[in-house]
Amino acid sequence: MNQNSNADLTDKARAFAQAGNFAAAEKMAREALEDTPTDGDLLYILAVSQRYQNKLDDAQASLTELKSVWPEYGRTYQEEGHIFRARNEAEKAIAAYADAVQFNPGLLASWKALAALRAASDNRAAAEHARLHVERLTALPKDLLSVTSFLAEGKLYKAEQLCRQFLQHNPHHIEAMRLLAQIGLKLNVLDDAEFLLESCLEFQPDYLLARIDYLEVLNRRQKYDQALQQAEQIRKTNPSNPTMILMHANALMSVGRYEEALRLFDDIADRTDNPEQLHMARGHALKTVGRHDEAISAYRAAYQEQPAFGDAYWSLANLKTYTFDESELAQMVDQERANGVSAQDRIHLCFALGKAYEDRGDPETSFKYYARGNDTKSRILSYDAGQMDEAFEAQKTTFTRALFERRAGLGHMAADPIFIVGMPRAGSTLLEQILASHSRVDGTLELPNILATAHRLGGRRLRGEDNRYPGIMTDLPADQLKALGEAYINDTRIHRQNAPFFIDKMPNNFRHIGLIKMILPNARIIDARRDPMACCFSGFKQLFAEGQEFSYGQSDIGRYYSGYVALMDHWETVLPGEILRVDYEHVVADLETQVRRILEFCQLDFEQDCLHFHRTDRAIRTASSEQVRQPINTGGMQQWRPFDSYLAPMKTALGLNSRDNKDV
Repeated sequence: MNQNSNADLTDKARAFAQAGNFAAAEKMAREALEDTPTDGDLLYILAVSQRYQNKLDDAQASLTELKSVWPEYGRTYQEEGHIFRARNEAEKAIAAYADAVQFNPGLLASWKALAALRAASDNRAAAEHARLHVERLTALPKDLLSVTSFLAEGKLYKAEQLCRQFLQHNPHHIEAMRLLAQIGLKLNVLDDAEFLLESCLEFQPDYLLARIDYLEVLNRRQKYDQALQQAEQIRKTNPSNPTMILMHANALMSVGRYEEALRLFDDIADRTDNPEQLHMARGHALKTVGRHDEAISAYRAAYQEQPAFGDAYWSLANLKTYTFDESELAQMVDQERANGVSAQDRIHLCFALGKAYEDRGDPETSFKYYARGNDTKSRILSYDAGQMDEAFEAQKTTFTRALFERRAGLGHMAADPIFIVGMPRAGSTLLEQILASHSRVDGTLELPNILATAHRLGGRRLRGEDNRYPGIMTDLPADQLKALGEAYINDTRIHRQNAPFFIDKMPNNFRHIGLIKMILPNARIIDARRDPMACCFSGFKQLFAEGQEFSYGQSDIGRYYSGYVALMDHWETVLPGEILRVDYEHVVADLETQVRRILEFCQLDFEQDCLHFHRTDRAIRTASSEQVRQPINTGGMQQWRPFDSYLAPMKTALGLNSRDNKDV
């Protein structure tokens, strides 16, 4: 059956269901599913039709299948709630409806059910919380209620189109502006989102939801001082509210005021509705400042409060130095198997179990969990390897040697930034820690500024329209190139202290080296390189906090690495002598030689502290934070070897099946 025919059957099945002819809808959905058994829309129609016919067991089975192909679809859990409610299983219904509104806060039916069920269970605070959501959603225009659901379901094009149409007729509608800002957040159009939320707050300064969203945008843009100001204003609305205090504490952490944040965590420890989240935030703060044992205790406290809280187990595994005991391992296995565990918890549990069994020398079981976690995560994301290949090629086509020669002498001449680029898990944190141990260099973060600049240069466009970037760089006026460089220096100053140089270690900046060298021609660039199999396997078994969507499939990560190598080859051809390649294996084999080489490239005098980087007292926020607080060792160089027999797709993507990977 062709795609159009199947779409017709889906539309017919939906029409039958909307007309109340559920038997016909079920029949039509089953027929269409024979050709597309993993179609989420059809599985949902099937489950709804079965429930309305009181085929509750069949409906539950359809929902289980739907979860496997669309794990974060809120309406799946709403349907489960309806089934449990029909069976008079109130606690299970509450849990299902709670999952539904977590994934899609616009599901009015779920909020109404929660308000009723929690009132019946005498949980007045939770019932009132649900009632307020019912009140707010009921007051929304129908179009904006649809936008809320589209946004939660990842249907961003539909959400943006409908929201903009609504705003054309209601240009100052506060909630419409806030929703459009949320779409901007999802699309990473952060400057638009920031402007919209600022406008919301000008029109209605006491709109708390807009201020909370504004706080999130400022955090995403790493404007942490401004974010702290917003967190303080939010807290003033209800100074004793634990949720407001938690926001304030997180904002304090972002500006490095960890001890103040930890005091606030302690103040609300006995009066928060989500103690597991409090323990997690506290654990992250303690980890960042190097209080290892206390961080472990906090993460353990989190899973003790909520045994299925996958992020707590993953945070322990992500220390890279923690060993799970037998009772913890058994609990993780049981929780991962359990019904009703959310997709996010299951993903975290799978990655934690993969690490636990790897540490036990059981690659077969370890890989089973790594593969399951990656597969679930990849189905939630929408990574397109073909689009990334096109983006790589566009960089090569645009940024030629002739272009750099023609535009030489332009841009902002500051030599402050040292960019460390490359693949994630390739040793960039180690290089940053070495350089940040120098008296003339500030360590910062993985700064988003270059990525945001590239995004803005691409312009706003409709689906199917070409991206203006990087082509726009061929004729961008000289004054604009200089202004972009100055803006980068000014906007990143908040992350610096008093050193004349600073590090930006956003790995994905390798895709924009042409942009960097045109707006900041005197910037230093270091390519952190690692053996392809070691690097790709390390990325495959890492659950990243955000981004790096290419890493959740063996073929995708291998293909991305190959694209990275080819693009770096291009940069080295068109920018000879401008990029220093530093191989992780060479640093491990001969630290002093590589440190001297790096410092010479950065025109810095040798300092002994750079050899003792593990003693440097600074906050580190990446997954490698615990590893770079230890002396250098060879322990991580060949971790992929025990998994060799499971990594054929990765090897194929890297072109390694017929020869040893060291040839790449």
